[in-house]
Amino acid sequence: MLKRVLIANRGEIALRILRACRELDMETVAVYSEADAEAIHVQLAGQAVCIGPARAADSYLNQDAILTVAKGTGCDAIHPGYGFLSENAEFADACAAAGLTFIGPSGDSIRKAGSKAAAREIMRAAGVPVTPGSDGAAADLNAALRAAEAIGYPVLLKASAGGGGRGIRRCDSGRDLPAALEAARAEARACFGSDEMYLEKLILQPRHIEFQILADSFGNVIHLGDRDCSIQRRNQKLIEEAPARCLTPQLRQAMGEAAARAARAVGYVGAGTVEFLLDADGEHFYFMEMNTRIQVEHGITELVTGVDLVRQQLRIASGLPLDITQEEVALQGHALECRINAEDPARDFRPCPGTVEFLHFPGGPGVRVDSHLYGGYTLPPYYDSLAAKLMVHAPTRLEAIRKMRRCLEEFTLKGFPTNAELSYQILYHPTFVRGGCTTAFLDECLPQLLDFSRRLPISEEHL
Repeated sequence: MLKRVLIANRGEIALRILRACRELDMETVAVYSEADAEAIHVQLAGQAVCIGPARAADSYLNQDAILTVAKGTGCDAIHPGYGFLSENAEFADACAAAGLTFIGPSGDSIRKAGSKAAAREIMRAAGVPVTPGSDGAAADLNAALRAAEAIGYPVLLKASAGGGGRGIRRCDSGRDLPAALEAARAEARACFGSDEMYLEKLILQPRHIEFQILADSFGNVIHLGDRDCSIQRRNQKLIEEAPARCLTPQLRQAMGEAAARAARAVGYVGAGTVEFLLDADGEHFYFMEMNTRIQVEHGITELVTGVDLVRQQLRIASGLPLDITQEEVALQGHALECRINAEDPARDFRPCPGTVEFLHFPGGPGVRVDSHLYGGYTLPPYYDSLAAKLMVHAPTRLEAIRKMRRCLEEFTLKGFPTNAELSYQILYHPTFVRGGCTTAFLDECLPQLLDFSRRLPISEEHL
């Protein structure tokens, strides 16, 4: 087994990794920016080293500093968490060159899956359904216009190196495309260091369904069921649930098998997620992208399967085979996650970091909270606005909804605004309760949901 792991991340995921390492008797080293000196994972790690100023480019994205600390503190592995360097193929290669285990797939696998344009071709060859789109990246505006005409509007411009909803623009006509392409490229350059773009047919009113996969270095690949992540704002997930209510057993099996083929096609090793779009008729699904890392929402899969995904990552990185087969994977009950972000939904979800003046998290059977917050802690303004993840597990979906409502009623945070009340409203909306939300739900219903003065009426007799 690995002996000492450097955690190259921050926030709740750094704390989650630290806990898994400690339970496996692995020593931990935390790296942190000057803005995170008081972070809880820094206080709990066996060692902690400051690697630079607050700006991510000078700290959490500083590959040389992270590798230097890892070697200097005697680490044999680096866990990148999610975001930052977690899907950076060059960093995975640099870890290998330094004699360090990168807890994730190889740089080659990241390249194959990480270039969204190239991944589409790999998936098509592996028999995984893909949406109609451009053949590879669009070299320039004229190429993009030709591709859009061939695909048929509306289309999506998407960054080849993208993720997290960044570098994406919708185009409904050729008139929209030049400005959209320029804006998407600018955002992609800023976020990913690459402005390569490709085009996809926009599937209207889809559901966003993803499958969790695990793969070891012995060729074993399994999936651990699905998650419905359709409730999103600006292409970023807000509420997730597992399993997806809209999938029949036959469709779940077909999508799971496609996800496993996708992982094998890129030679994947570790924990990852294959994301699909399910069309409005609920019968046809299309590969969207593969995330070569642990997901923010991994906890709800852990709740319905009983499989500790971060522990599995550490075992796989230690060279051990999977200790669970596909036949042994069983989905029990239903789980929900609400992401609590430091943001103001009424002001276009503007980030609102600040100092925690008072904090109370919900509890009880079937309740899990992943968070790095504590009383007196100041949430820095330099990074993602995620403050906490509230998760619940219950025998049925309706029981899980009721439990999450209770948890949101109990959750109290004073010091800065959050989206908790918006999530509470969503849990009462008839479309959500009936399991009918698509990726367009929040955009269509936001004005109604932001009217916090009234509780949306709902009848549950038919559920």
